[in-house]
Amino acid sequence: MIRGCGVARPKPWEVDEELWAVIEPLLPKVERRTRHPGRKRYPDRLVFQGILFVLHTGIAWEHLPQEIGFGSGMTCWRRLAEGTEAGVWPRLHEVLLARLRRANALDFSRAAVDGSHIRAFKGGPKTGRNPVDRARPGSKHHLITDATGIPLAATLTGGNRNDVTQLIPLLQAVPPVRGKRGRPRRRPNLVLGDRGYDHDKYRRLARDLGVKPLIARRGTEHGSGLGAQRWVVERTFARLHQFKRLRTRYEIRAGLHLGLLQLACSIICLRRLRTSF
Repeated sequence: MIRGCGVARPKPWEVDEELWAVIEPLLPKVERRTRHPGRKRYPDRLVFQGILFVLHTGIAWEHLPQEIGFGSGMTCWRRLAEGTEAGVWPRLHEVLLARLRRANALDFSRAAVDGSHIRAFKGGPKTGRNPVDRARPGSKHHLITDATGIPLAATLTGGNRNDVTQLIPLLQAVPPVRGKRGRPRRRPNLVLGDRGYDHDKYRRLARDLGVKPLIARRGTEHGSGLGAQRWVVERTFARLHQFKRLRTRYEIRAGLHLGLLQLACSIICLRRLRTSF
């Protein structure tokens, strides 16, 4: 209870009417068979809350307590896989970005990019020997944000991939953001990166996409001034890794972990949307 007002604080994994109105139309529709229908399908809303519960707490799917009412952990895992295969999570992110743009809460004047290592104990696709973790198996989250830190797109690679290799994929992964009259907005005016992105080839490729690169040079003294604007992407990584399921990769299937990463980006967008009015 919140002291002094007697109002219960909502749990972060609870799906309110606002979020459900956005997510429900995006979920794949599964028709029940007329012959041999089998067990009735567990309600999508409760299962989605179970997915958010795992994302926030980091609990193993098989340990999800059924008495909470979210269904079994394996049911939630299967629905996550269904949503991933149907492309639900990037579409949800795109819808929320459009709402942010409609609310004048997106700033495309510049973007910031960065990468962050995580462990991947079970291995699988898009893992590699992590150079900052004694060559243990790891993956890497790559992120691009707008000027205020709103996540625009995320990618997943092995832990041994250089940040610079994801500069162009990140720029290309930004969806066409609607929400206003005219053409959708997709590219920022410029992109900020640290020394890990210092490569003239990728500077040229960014310019070919119509984006001006502002990237620190290797071998120069620190104090380029980019940190005063680029720190927002590091803050967004800190917020993403508050979702405990993202701190370590347990999913062998790369698509499932990327789906959870995209879902977390959507939750951050929803939080910003609620504070932008």
